Amino acid sequence: MLPAVISAAPCDWAADAVWYQIFPERFRNGCPASDPTAEDVSPGRPVPGWRITPWGEEWYGLSGWERALAGGDFFPAVFFRRYGGDLEGIRQKLGYLQDLGVNAIYLNPVFRAVSLHKYDATCLHHVDPAFGPDRAGDLAALAAAHESEDPATWIWTAADRALLALVREVHARGMRIILDGVFNHCGTAFFAFRDLLEKGAASPYAAWFQVRRFREDGGLDYAAWDGENGSLPAFARNESGTSLAPPVKQYLFDITRRWTAPGGNPADGVDGWRLDVAFCVPHGFWKEWHAFLRSLKPDAYTTAEIVGPAQEWVLPDEFSAVMDYEWLYPTLSFLTPHAEAHSAAAFRGKIDALHARHGEAAFSRMQNLLDSHDTGRIASMLENACPPFPEWGPFFDFARAKDHPAFRTGKPGEDAVRRTLLALFWAATGSGAPMIYYGTEVGMWGANDPCCRQPMLWDDIGYAPETLGLHGPLGTANPRAPDKAFLKETRAHFRLRGAHPALRRGAFAWVEGLPEPVVGYLREGAGEKLLAFFHKGDAAVAVPVPEGAALLHSLGGATLTGNVLRLPPLSAACLSVP
Repeated sequence: MLPAVISAAPCDWAADAVWYQIFPERFRNGCPASDPTAEDVSPGRPVPGWRITPWGEEWYGLSGWERALAGGDFFPAVFFRRYGGDLEGIRQKLGYLQDLGVNAIYLNPVFRAVSLHKYDATCLHHVDPAFGPDRAGDLAALAAAHESEDPATWIWTAADRALLALVREVHARGMRIILDGVFNHCGTAFFAFRDLLEKGAASPYAAWFQVRRFREDGGLDYAAWDGENGSLPAFARNESGTSLAPPVKQYLFDITRRWTAPGGNPADGVDGWRLDVAFCVPHGFWKEWHAFLRSLKPDAYTTAEIVGPAQEWVLPDEFSAVMDYEWLYPTLSFLTPHAEAHSAAAFRGKIDALHARHGEAAFSRMQNLLDSHDTGRIASMLENACPPFPEWGPFFDFARAKDHPAFRTGKPGEDAVRRTLLALFWAATGSGAPMIYYGTEVGMWGANDPCCRQPMLWDDIGYAPETLGLHGPLGTANPRAPDKAFLKETRAHFRLRGAHPALRRGAFAWVEGLPEPVVGYLREGAGEKLLAFFHKGDAAVAVPVPEGAALLHSLGGATLTGNVLRLPPLSAACLSVP
């Protein structure tokens, strides 16, 4: 019995989404005149000799200033690098994304911050000046503005207007865009925290943070997301602990309005939010915030960073969806060449449990990701024959190459590449909304943060070959360039999804009786029936299919003769059936 076809609901558009996650600093430098400077990267203590890193420079190679800074150690020099990615670079590549089949964009944080990742906000009501077209002019305007937390004091910078212009162009192309909201903590350069450091208990922002103690020496002890007195001060909760402190909540409501309905017009604002470490923020706040957001834009989409079971957050009065790591773990655990990889039956059982946990309507909105800015890239995970993962901890730790010298950081081999294409096929044809992390579509590889954040591979940029790994020279030099054959296959996967409503909104049911390790499923809806199969084994198999089936898409040499589908090793196919 097939579950019901997905019906209309708030943010129903998300069921049709093909998401693309962009880490702005590493996607495309469209406006070099606004590149960050040494003062931006290390305020008050600029690194001697610092410069923008050329886009095509070898990742594990160290320049002169990096060697002087870190004594030849890749860490921590890499965190001071900037490549100059910006909003204009994203705008220039919207056509590329559409051609890929993408219709929804998720941006990692764009708000003003010192770090390359921007999860340490200086404020949330301005885009980082280096992401805009006039960094110097924006900094001068901000210095003269004398802003506070009051929206009446806020100006619109060139970078702010560049974001709104990007949103308009995204909408004009029939696409959607969401922003990353970091509502649990900020950076130590955050305007309210700076005032607190300066004035102590007399600061009007003292109630914004979780201050443990005002010390006699003028310092303070406070809670932070990264540990006591850390670099990411945590925002205060209300007296009951059920929400955030009232002034913090008001500020977050104000910035939500600013970017969701600028000038009071929701058509000009973003289409939703991805919320960082959502599990750290009380449910009471999320209920209040979602009610406010939906009063501004009823079909706004929200997705939470939840790395485990997410049923406590995907609720009618809270999040629309999550970044579905619970979908990724069984996917990776099945496709890995590890000796203890999941069987097809075990894989199906894990996916069934997710469907049952959330229901089809909610599951259709989930962001089914294969990798992200926080993880090893999937091609590298498969190259390293990762073991099955039951949860976040071992999954995250496996790709921490700094701690695991045996982790291969170089270009993946053909087997890993083909398995990655199978994962992308499953993402495109299975239930849920697929999410591509920038560069996965052209075969990018890398270990965990920061190595999963390398500059995007573009065909108009020359790249130095990869001769070094994290732990020393490689045996052979690997060319670095977009894998055009891989891109062609990926594009075909997601164009297939876009062309067939049944793959986006159709009911989902497994095909029974298939030999291990073949997985098959039926997608039915909108007057069409499609069968999809993928085969991770090392021997060819033949699968009977209904008379009248037609091959719509194949990967790895899969062929259809009469009513027999032949699947070579590491292959996949999608067919229409009567």
